[in-house]
Amino acid sequence: MGKLVLVRHGQSQWNLENRFTGWVDVSITALGAEEAHRAGRELKGTHFHAAFTSDLKRAQETLKILLDEIGQPGLPFARDKALNERHYGDLQGLNKAETAKKFGEEQVHIWRRSYDVKPPNGESLKDTAARTLPYFKEKILPLAVAGQNVLVSAHGNSLRAIVMDLEKLSPEQIMKVNIETCRPITYEIDPQGRVASKKGSPVAA
Repeated sequence: MGKLVLVRHGQSQWNLENRFTGWVDVSITALGAEEAHRAGRELKGTHFHAAFTSDLKRAQETLKILLDEIGQPGLPFARDKALNERHYGDLQGLNKAETAKKFGEEQVHIWRRSYDVKPPNGESLKDTAARTLPYFKEKILPLAVAGQNVLVSAHGNSLRAIVMDLEKLSPEQIMKVNIETCRPITYEIDPQGRVASKKGSPVAA
C-alpha cells in the first residue's frame, strides 16, 4: 500500500501577525522553518516517490525543508494553484481580531469555519474543495493507490478539503477540524483508494 502524507506549511509571517492570508504570497517565519525541520525529522525513514505543493511560496519553502530533512532534496515536485489556500477575498491582509470587532465574532467565525458561506468576494470551503479535489483525485491519489509514497505540502483549507473527502466527513464534521502547522498526517491507501490506516490527526477547531 502507498502512503499519502499531508503537511500544512510552517508558520507564515501573516500567521504570526494574525492576518487572513489566503492567496497573498508570504514566506514562512524562522519558527515556521523550525516547524518544517521538525516535521521532516518525523518523516525520516519514509522514501517518497512524488511530492506536490501549491503555487504559494510558504508551502514550497516548507516542502524544500521537509525534503532536505528526509534526505531527498532532489525529489522533483509538482506545484499547482489547485492546492492553494482558500481565497479570503476582502478579508485578505486584515487582522483577525480587528475583523471580529468590525463584523462581529459570530460572523467572522461563520466565514472561517462554515462549509458553504463565502467571505465577501472570497471562497467558501466548498469552493476550495471544488478546485482542490479534482486535482487531488487526478494527480495525487492515483499514485498512492498504485503503491507509491506521496508527500503534499499545502494549506489549512485545501488540506481540510482532502481530509474531508478521504475520511468521508460531513460539512458539519469538517467545521470542527483544524489542521495544525507542520504536523504530518499519514494515510495508508489501499488499492481501491480507501484509507487503510491513519497516523496523526487534525485537531478540533
